[in-house]
Amino acid sequence: MSQNKVTFGLSRVHIAFVDETEETQPAWETPIAIPGAVRWTPEAQGDSNTFYADNTSYYVITSNNGYTGELEMANVPDEIKAKMLGWEIDDNGMLVEISDAKPRKFALIGQIEGDKRNRRFVYYDCQADRPAKELTTKGESIEPNTDVMNMSVTPIEVDGRMIVKGDLELSDTNATAYNSFFTAVYLPTFTAVPTP
Repeated sequence: MSQNKVTFGLSRVHIAFVDETEETQPAWETPIAIPGAVRWTPEAQGDSNTFYADNTSYYVITSNNGYTGELEMANVPDEIKAKMLGWEIDDNGMLVEISDAKPRKFALIGQIEGDKRNRRFVYYDCQADRPAKELTTKGESIEPNTDVMNMSVTPIEVDGRMIVKGDLELSDTNATAYNSFFTAVYLPTFTAVPTP
């Protein structure tokens, strides 16, 4: 349970690409730090349906289809963009957008500060669209141009559960998991198997 009253301050964004060569799935490569986090705006996707009986809402069912959102970064390195979007870098170092490229899935990891303790998060199954970047002239003051990527996050199965994301706040019992959060994609551990 969170001890924070408020959270703020996005930082420490990392990308961990899915590793399809591993026998045990899901698996990810080592997370790569991308400095320059500006904002991440996930919007929940899914429906809620209400069944009415006895003149009241008798049963409500909701579906969790993950998230869509925008990740804004100061500048995503060309090597990361190429890997993420299936683009290529030519012999002279030019980033080339390929029209029929196949994007790679990845986990998005980061940190939000809190008034008491920082909170680390992971979205497990992400895919990015081509980034939008507004290129503007320099005026009296310099306004940096940023990379804005639309992303979708979908559920994946882990230990019989369909998971989407996780948030971890430092406690008296989880220092090992918390301190190693950016070295590998953290997968939740459950002591009980879910009942159908």
